[in-house]
Amino acid sequence: MKGRVVILGHIGERRAAALMVDGTLEDLAIDPPAGAPPLPGAIFRAVPERPMKGQGGAIVKLEGANGFLRGGGKPPAAGKPLLVQVSGVAEPGKAVPVTQRVLFKSRTCIVTPGAPGVNVAKSISDETLRFDLKALGEELLGTSDHGIILRSAAADVPMDEVAEDLRDQLDLAAAVTADSRDGVPTLLVDAPDAHHLAWRDWADPAPDQIVTEPGGFGHFGVLEAIDALREAGHTLTTGARMFVEPTRALVAVDVNTGADTSGAAGLKANIAAARALPRLLRLKGLGGQVVIDFAPMPKKDRKQLDQVMRAAFRADPVETSLVGWTPMGHVELQRKRDRLPLYAQDLP
Repeated sequence: MKGRVVILGHIGERRAAALMVDGTLEDLAIDPPAGAPPLPGAIFRAVPERPMKGQGGAIVKLEGANGFLRGGGKPPAAGKPLLVQVSGVAEPGKAVPVTQRVLFKSRTCIVTPGAPGVNVAKSISDETLRFDLKALGEELLGTSDHGIILRSAAADVPMDEVAEDLRDQLDLAAAVTADSRDGVPTLLVDAPDAHHLAWRDWADPAPDQIVTEPGGFGHFGVLEAIDALREAGHTLTTGARMFVEPTRALVAVDVNTGADTSGAAGLKANIAAARALPRLLRLKGLGGQVVIDFAPMPKKDRKQLDQVMRAAFRADPVETSLVGWTPMGHVELQRKRDRLPLYAQDLP
């Protein structure tokens, strides 16, 4: 089916959401299993416990977990509560990464405590609309020391709905920041569930269809796509093969040309792999250090492949840093862990 389709439903008893674009699964959100560590977006009143010398941070106590607060300045005073937000998925056996840069994110806006000002997404090019959105933000912000970012989706929503969304987020930010000043470690705002994430982050561009009827995942091929993602090997558009395998230390990616033995087979396979890799990493929920063993090709072709990789990851919503080529001829990148890995989901 052509167009953008958002399917909301359940896998087992857990909420799940899928984004299909022209019949291909492009994004996936599944609620974590019971007992999983807190996920990105959750906001806590935390209590610092001890600095981690040599690691540039401190261990903070959260409700039900320990957090690691990275910081380049003076470590927080032990025992004095502070507001933190989960910034990534915890690696096995490690503390949950948190930050003091707390954001209240909704479909049309982001409220930024302690960072005053009103900014409008650059993707909104209509100058009249930009002016109106900025004026609305300044009016609702008043004398608050919070800030506001109007997201791209604000361009497709009636102004009264943008105003309501802004008021809700400003009220939430005011209540949470006031509640963080004293007390024991407490979860103040939970991470968004799968359906809320779909509503919040898949709204731009607006979907052509939203499916909520039972059986939507089966009808649109989502379950079949998830089964394919559980495999390490994936066939690319050129017929080449790419294997994506997580290990404890890193994610290993191997690219093979398949049956093509022509002189250009290596470059063709590698370009196809570079274009497919952001989507596969996103859907598999893989992050951290990624090492890619591309198919053999002349060194002179690396520049072209680098351009393809940069374009592919620039279009991906997950923060990724391309480190570059190693002396052994591999490519390294560092990717934010923004969701629980698919292999850790224990799906039926």
